[in-house]
Amino acid sequence: MKRDPIKFFELNFLELTTELKRRFNRGHYHAAALFREIYKKGKTDPSRAPEFVNSKSFWKQLHSDLEINLYPVTRTVKEKDTIKFVTRLSDGLEIESVIVPMATHCTVCISSQVGCAMGCRFCETATMGFIRNLTVEEIIGQIYSARFYFCVNIRNVVFMGMGEPLNNLDNVIRSIRVMEDQRGLDIPKRYISVSTCGLVPGIQKIAKLNWPQLNLAVSLNAPNDRIRSSLMPVNSIWPMLTLREALLNFPMKKNGALYIEYVLIKNINDQRDHAHQLAQYLKPLKAKLNLIPYNSRRQSLFLPPSPGETSRFLYWLVQENIFVRKRSSKGQDIMAGCGQLCNAQRSRSYNGPPKLIQAFP
Repeated sequence: MKRDPIKFFELNFLELTTELKRRFNRGHYHAAALFREIYKKGKTDPSRAPEFVNSKSFWKQLHSDLEINLYPVTRTVKEKDTIKFVTRLSDGLEIESVIVPMATHCTVCISSQVGCAMGCRFCETATMGFIRNLTVEEIIGQIYSARFYFCVNIRNVVFMGMGEPLNNLDNVIRSIRVMEDQRGLDIPKRYISVSTCGLVPGIQKIAKLNWPQLNLAVSLNAPNDRIRSSLMPVNSIWPMLTLREALLNFPMKKNGALYIEYVLIKNINDQRDHAHQLAQYLKPLKAKLNLIPYNSRRQSLFLPPSPGETSRFLYWLVQENIFVRKRSSKGQDIMAGCGQLCNAQRSRSYNGPPKLIQAFP
């Protein structure tokens, strides 16, 4: 009977070393060769490494157990230097990821699920519904493709693609342990951000790990429970005060801060009183606010604010002594902006609440 495979992209160096020792009475020497060839040189066929050329009988044994699964990039679209790429998984489902250029490096925005169960009404991914969680190797494969298929200098990783990361938390945590390994992708936690719509149990579970270097981003998008519940069904389960209590207990590094994402939607959450309510909510938190003008989705019920309306809301927040910055939206024209990722071929009609077009008090 064939043994369970060794899934390379699901193990950090220590785990791989332990597995080689258990199965073959080998260890550090050959694990280091695999990590060097695959993660440092970008070679998914390590058989020509001297450590295996000089030990062909062992390579034959290892090869029968080892799985180095890298799923193909099937489509690529670009807007200037922003790249959105589609990965086809082994079951034929597809996910989208985005490479965003920065001044000296690149950020890769990765997916954690196929689809999403959260139903946020302004989000394109929500139209797909939830299909399934991604495995660790499917998560890691997105970073690997960005670094070696597109040959870009990936430094930052953000879990802000398709899906709610805290709904696939075990695999997200395992993937972070893999990507931070210095022998491998070597992406420290301080360059990794996990975004959530506000799943309080998941936030509490991450807090118990005591990873103060890890960045947490919370998609808030509303100044009060009435608006937030209308935009984001999750708020009916974990309302804003419950969410804030969890955030107050989240561990952070010295001089660190939570990142609060606020998608500004015309006539919905962009009024003067909304800015005041938002400021009062944020003041107990050690947080930085990212103001994101709404990126329209297909058949959207909402409108993006004008540049002037965005600047006005930002000014109101500054008057309230809130640390806020307007986040530039890249890739809007290729549906690669925040809230725009969706494999349209796999989407279904979203039958959410009735249309919401006027501002709320």
